[in-house]
Amino acid sequence: MLRNAAGIAACATLALAILAALATDAGHARPGPATGADRAVFTSVTGAAGPAAAASPQTAAPDPGPPGTSAVAALGPAPDRLVVPDLVASVPGGFTAAQLARIGALRGVRAVMPVDGGQVSIDGKPAIVLGVSPRAFRSWVPPKTAAAEGIWTALASGDLVASRVAGRRLALTPGIAARLSGAAAVPVTVATTALLGLPGVDAVVDGQRAAQIGLAANIAVLINAPGADLAALMQQVRSATGPTGHVVNLVPVVTTVRLPVTRTVPVGKPANYLTLYQRSAAKYCPGLSWTVLAAIGQIESGHGTNNGPSSAGALGPMQFLPSTWAVWGTAGFGRTGPPDIMNPLDAVPSAARMLCADGAAAGGTSLAAAIYDYNHAAWYVSEVLALAREYAQEYP
Repeated sequence: MLRNAAGIAACATLALAILAALATDAGHARPGPATGADRAVFTSVTGAAGPAAAASPQTAAPDPGPPGTSAVAALGPAPDRLVVPDLVASVPGGFTAAQLARIGALRGVRAVMPVDGGQVSIDGKPAIVLGVSPRAFRSWVPPKTAAAEGIWTALASGDLVASRVAGRRLALTPGIAARLSGAAAVPVTVATTALLGLPGVDAVVDGQRAAQIGLAANIAVLINAPGADLAALMQQVRSATGPTGHVVNLVPVVTTVRLPVTRTVPVGKPANYLTLYQRSAAKYCPGLSWTVLAAIGQIESGHGTNNGPSSAGALGPMQFLPSTWAVWGTAGFGRTGPPDIMNPLDAVPSAARMLCADGAAAGGTSLAAAIYDYNHAAWYVSEVLALAREYAQEYP
C-alpha cells in the first residue's frame, strides 16, 4: 500500500531529528565517574567461568519470545561480545529488509541493528527516543551499561531508560513516573539513567512501548564496521539508502579520549578483573593503558565468561593458542608452579608481556601494531581501541 504524502513527510522529519541530534553531539565525551557499584561489572578472578551463550550483535528485530512468554524471560544472558557503533543511518519511511540486508553485506560491516525512533515528548519536553530489542541492543552499549542486569530487565518490562545527559536536562529521577507522548500518551516508569553510547539520544524503550507511542519502525540502523574506510563506507550506505537517506559518523565521539595509564602497583593479588587489568599493565608493561587489556579481555572471553576453546583452539580468558602460550605464559603476581592458560592471574599478565614486547607501551602506531600482532585483523585493532576508549570514559 502506498504511503500518503503526510506520512512520508512525518517519517522524514523523524529521521532528520534523530540524525541531527546525533550529529550535533558528535565529539562530546560521555560523562560519569565510576562508583563502587559500577566496578562490580568486573567479576571476581577466582570464580569459575563457564561457557556463555552470547546475544548476537548481528541484525535483530524485537524479540518478545514465544507466545505466552514474557519479554523479560526472553532476555537471555549478558552478551559475551560487545560492539561499538561506528555509523548510524536513517531513511524516511524506515528501512526495508532488503536495504538492511544490503548494508549488512557491505565490505567491512561486521554487525547492524535497526531501531525504531523519533522525536516525542517526556512530560511535555521534547526528546529523541529509540525503540529497541533489549536483548539485541545490549551488545551495542558501553560495557558498564551492558553488564547492569537491572537495566535490561526493566527495559524489557516496559520501563524507560534515559541517558545521563537527558536525565539531568529532563529531571528524570530513577523510579519516578513520566508521561511519554507521541502519537499516543503512555505513562512509564523511569528505570534509571545510563550511558547509552549514542550522543543525542535521550532515552530508549522496548519495541512494545515504541509501538504504543507511535515511533517510526526501523527508522535508523546502527552499523559496526571496525577497520573499515568509513568515508568510503558512508558513500556505500548512502547508495543503499537512496537519495533521501542520511548517514552520520559516530567515531569522532571517542577519538579524543585519552587512554589512562596506571603508574603504581598496589601490593597483593587482584580480586577482580578491573584491578587485574590495571595492575597487570602497570607491573608487566609500564606505559600500557589497562583499558587495552580490558578491551581484549572483553572481546576474547567476556572477562572470563567464555574461555573456549575457540574454533582455532585458543584457550583461557585472553584466548592464547597453546603454541603462543608456550612462549609467553607467565605465572603472575608471585604465583608458583607452571603458568596456567585458564587462570586469569596468569593469562592477563602474559598478554601484557606479549603486547609490551611488541612495543605497545609506546602508544600510537606502535600500540596498534602490537594489537595487530595479538590478532592479525585490522577490524580487531579498531574494535580493541574503540572499546578501550569506552572503558576510559567509564573508569577515568
